Amino acid sequence: MATTKTAAKATGKAASKKEKIEDTEFHEFFVDELKDIYWAEKHLAKALPKLQKASTSPELASAFEKHTAETEQHITTLERVFDMLEEKATAKKCDAMAGLLEEADSIISDTDKGTMIRDAGLILAAQKVEHYEIATYGTLRVFAQNMGRDDIADLLTQTLENEKATDVALTEIAVGAVNAEAVSE
Repeated sequence: MATTKTAAKATGKAASKKEKIEDTEFHEFFVDELKDIYWAEKHLAKALPKLQKASTSPELASAFEKHTAETEQHITTLERVFDMLEEKATAKKCDAMAGLLEEADSIISDTDKGTMIRDAGLILAAQKVEHYEIATYGTLRVFAQNMGRDDIADLLTQTLENEKATDVALTEIAVGAVNAEAVSE
């Protein structure tokens, strides 16, 4: 019976801590930042096919196609996080991503179709996006850990690792051929 009382007491403490965290300004800030990255991912998912179409290199086009599918998964993961927090999955405009996607559009309009210079620019734009996402997911993961939500931190870590892998893949494409060819055009 003592074990039951101890378990109930522990459960009560956990519930009390959860209630306290959910009622804090920090929790609200965390949710607000999730809404921001949710908007970012949804708009990136719409922009990536445009980057894919603008690519000269089949390898880069394939990387953008793969990243589109991964971004759709990131959206699903964020929706799961919102559900775990018992929050509605809503998007709040992310000015940073809006600016980064606008910059990608400018690269497309400022470079010639069918050139490696355009591909080098697209890689630059995509890596700026990746670095923004890496910073955001890394910070949100730490926030979740500090709120005692290791379940959410684990999901955010998976997305973070995927973003890092995409950044590495883009670097490999750039270093492997695109940059050298762009210089010689």
